[in-house]
Amino acid sequence: MSRKLPLGEGEMARTACARGLLRAGVVEQTGEVLSAAVLAQRVGWAAGLVSDMVASLLAGHWNALDVNALACGVDAGGQKLPSNAWMALRRLGWTVTPGAKVNDRIVRMAQEQAGRTLRSVKWRADLTAGVLKTWPADPKKRTAEEWDAVRGAVSGGQHLPSGIITSRTRQIAAFQKKHDRLPADVFELESEPRIARMLLLSACDGQQAGIERGDEPGRALLRLQLPIRPDPQSYADWTWVACPITLPPTVPAGAVLHLPTLRLHRGAVHADLAYTHAVPKTQRTGHTVALGVDWGLNTLLSAGAVWLHGDGTITTLGGGGMFRASGVLSKQHRLRRQSEYLHAKADQYDRLIDSRERHHLADKRQILTDEIRRVSERRSNLNDALAWSAARWAVDQAIAAGATAIYIEDLRSMEARGTGRNHNTRLSQTVRGQIVERMRHLAAETGIAVVTVPARNTSKHCPQCLVPLRHRKAPDRPTVPGWKWAICPSCDWQGDRDQGAWRRITARGLTHQAKTVTDRAGAMVIRSVADRLEAKSVITPAAPQTGRDRSKTGPTRRQAACPTPRRRRTPSPTRPQHLAGQRPEGHAHTVRRLPRAALRNQGVTTISTHRPRGAVLGAGFHLHAHASPPRWEPVPGATPDYVSRS
Repeated sequence: MSRKLPLGEGEMARTACARGLLRAGVVEQTGEVLSAAVLAQRVGWAAGLVSDMVASLLAGHWNALDVNALACGVDAGGQKLPSNAWMALRRLGWTVTPGAKVNDRIVRMAQEQAGRTLRSVKWRADLTAGVLKTWPADPKKRTAEEWDAVRGAVSGGQHLPSGIITSRTRQIAAFQKKHDRLPADVFELESEPRIARMLLLSACDGQQAGIERGDEPGRALLRLQLPIRPDPQSYADWTWVACPITLPPTVPAGAVLHLPTLRLHRGAVHADLAYTHAVPKTQRTGHTVALGVDWGLNTLLSAGAVWLHGDGTITTLGGGGMFRASGVLSKQHRLRRQSEYLHAKADQYDRLIDSRERHHLADKRQILTDEIRRVSERRSNLNDALAWSAARWAVDQAIAAGATAIYIEDLRSMEARGTGRNHNTRLSQTVRGQIVERMRHLAAETGIAVVTVPARNTSKHCPQCLVPLRHRKAPDRPTVPGWKWAICPSCDWQGDRDQGAWRRITARGLTHQAKTVTDRAGAMVIRSVADRLEAKSVITPAAPQTGRDRSKTGPTRRQAACPTPRRRRTPSPTRPQHLAGQRPEGHAHTVRRLPRAALRNQGVTTISTHRPRGAVLGAGFHLHAHASPPRWEPVPGATPDYVSRS
């Protein structure tokens, strides 16, 4: 199968990853069918051999000297190191001796995994060195001069979120409190990372593994060598196993498949399938229709479409939409409090046990450990579902509006303070980073650029005249100070605070699109705001609707003298035996009856702590996440191809 992807005009190659599952395997030499449990056992044996070699490599090179030698990009002879981690380690002479009979490709996977880990620690080492070099007088609160000093000591520190520097400072402060001194570097601050039991088949070639599409669409066949015992003594203890894989529907039919990464999870073999396919090329500039997204707490996302005219004026397309997840966030908040309680109880047990193995509380401590793991998995799954749902909604809004860019508020440096302990915690633990990451992933499929813009004064100034707004509690309480409703004292604009914010974000993004840059991670971002361009980022109000002419042009239509009453005055006809028939006597239905789940109050305290009985409580996650449908006003004179984009 050819690994070269044909590209058309205006297209680019994009590599993505999908999840698959190995449910069975066939030994090619004997035709023996391996069940899922046996296949997981053999993959576990191979992953155990690889993880042992990775641990040996990390133990021998977990120091600043070796990490700097790998990160500098050149070997002892001055030649450039290869991009593949396993080849770079071999060029430096970092080898490992396996504990069993394995081929060279198994050693490659171990070197690749260890090399990636050592390369990733370089950034943390530089950050830790910069924080230690400019250690503040009060670690809990830096002054403005100390912030400038630490950002100047870190590479790229001017655009680094303050939360990352604060977290590293807290970690160093905890070390100082425990040892009464500062650590020398990150290698003293952090121990060697845990080794993941996985097989990086991308470091191998056809002598160890291969993948090709099956005869049926949506099917692929993975061939790889697996051991038949945990400690193979010869090459005869390795056999070729063919594993059919059902490709997820997100993998296009013309995508080029790459060797996956195999992971063990709860007795099953999961495959991270990498594939390359053609997508529309995203542009940094040239956008005329864009979607603006603003963050909130209970109203997680507020979004709206904006149109940049040829004369430079900016108007809105529709009234905007909201993605509300108050119920989901309340459940997440309850799980967080439960996790904190379980951790506090486990710490108390640890103090009572005091490293004694035969203690009567040891069994209860193990039960707490299992419960903490289950609560953590529930929190992780809930965050993941919320992130995918919110990102999918935002991208669907952009597709429906015909937008070519999504401008989103950059809140990486936001620190929740001054709003109460519980409110600050809920703001800090909102999954904004996951939503943006998934939004970029979904938008890239349709060629939509996702750009982060500075958040300065987006909720403070009026979107039509840039005058500071007056925030009130509600539209019917214009004299009570609050934060939800905004009123402009200059142009009399008023509206929801978040609705005004997405207008400001989109207008700022369209006027500053020439300043869009791509950072080291490949994300598009507008780093600064220019006053000259900011003065043009105003929303022009739409012309008032005059309405249709209602003057009389003819005679009035004659109406019945005695209109039909709402209740029948005559008995209903005899009902037939079958189901069809007329409505029985009674009142006519005036409104469509909504489902029971839609009639429930969706406040922040509506999530029950009891276990639901089947489907009695509604639709689960989507019962507590509500979104506006993707309906926007079309751009006059434009016919966007919504079908091809979706």
